[in-house]
Amino acid sequence: MEKPLTVSSGSSTATEWLNLANGCICCSVKDSGVNALESLMERNGAFDYILLETTGLADPGNIAPVFWVDEGLGSTIYLDGIVTLVDAANLIKCLEEPVGEEAVKDEDDAGESHSHSHSHSTPQLSIAHLQISHADVIILNKTDLVTPSQLAAVEARVRSINSLATIQKTTQSAVPALEGSVLDLHAYDRVQAQDLDAAFASKGHSHLDSAIGTLTVRIGEALGEAGLRGLDGWLRSVLWDSKVPGREEEIVGWEIHRAKGRVRLIGGGVKMLQGVREIFELIDGVGGDEDAAGEEDVEQEQQGGRIVFIGRDVSADATAAAFQQSLDVALAVGTGGK
Repeated sequence: MEKPLTVSSGSSTATEWLNLANGCICCSVKDSGVNALESLMERNGAFDYILLETTGLADPGNIAPVFWVDEGLGSTIYLDGIVTLVDAANLIKCLEEPVGEEAVKDEDDAGESHSHSHSHSTPQLSIAHLQISHADVIILNKTDLVTPSQLAAVEARVRSINSLATIQKTTQSAVPALEGSVLDLHAYDRVQAQDLDAAFASKGHSHLDSAIGTLTVRIGEALGEAGLRGLDGWLRSVLWDSKVPGREEEIVGWEIHRAKGRVRLIGGGVKMLQGVREIFELIDGVGGDEDAAGEEDVEQEQQGGRIVFIGRDVSADATAAAFQQSLDVALAVGTGGK
C-alpha cells in the first residue's frame, strides 16, 4: 500500500509516496521514511525543522528509532526529541481505564511469542503510558479545566511514569516559546546531570503508577576502556536480549522504554547514554558541560555516574537491586576486579 508523505512549508507543500507494507507508518516505514524526507529535501531544499505529528494512539517507541539515524550514515536528519500532549482533564481515566485500542495487548495474548511473561496481576498498560514514558517534553494541557489539587495529582502521576521529561503546563496548548519547549530540544545529543538527579529524587513517586516506573543504577567510579567495554556488554544484554546478566533466576515481566545516563571517564571526560527500547548509544559528552565546570558536589564528583531506565515493571526494589548487583559484577569483570 502506498501513502503520501506531505510536508508543508509556508503556503507550499511537497509530497513523496511511501510504500507501507501494512498501511501503518509506525510499523513499516523503517528506512523509507528517512529516504522519503531526504528525497523531498533534494527536490525542494533543506527544511529548518520537521514536525512529525502522529495519531492519538501511536506508540512513539516504534517511530523514534526510524529517525534516530547514526551520524556515520551521513543523513542530514536527526531526532531532536519526542513531545507528548497530555489531556489534564482526562489523563487519569485513560491510564486506569483504557478502552479498546487505548489498551496495550501483549503479543502472547494473540497466541504469538513474547519476550516477557506478564502475570495476570500486572497493571493494565495503556498507550498513554507509552506516550508519556518515551517523552522528552510533556505538554500538560487543559489546565484550566481542572482544580489546582487535580492538576497536582495529574502532574505527580506523569512524573511517576517519566521523571526525566520536562513538563510544560498549558491552556489550549499555548507554550511560552517554541524554542526549547517544542523545538531545538537536543534531547538525544546531551544528558544533564541535574536531570538524572531529579529522576533519582522522584523515584519514590513510582508507587503512584505501578505499570511504568523508574529504575536508577550507580556506577561507583570513573571507567577506563575496559570498564566501558563491560558497560557496553551489560547494556547489550539488558536492552537487546532483555536479560539481566549473571542472574541464576531470570527476572521476567519487565521491559525498558527509555535509557539515559552519564559515565565519568578516567582522566576526565564524560560518556552519555541515550536509549530508546533496544537501540542505544554511548556518545562523548559535549565540552563545557556542568562536569567540566565543576558545578556538582564533591560526593557526585567521586562517583562514576548514574544510569536511569524508564520502563514496565522496573521500579520494584528487588528488580532495582538485581540490576545494580549485575552491573557491579559486569564492571568489576571489565576492569579486572580493580
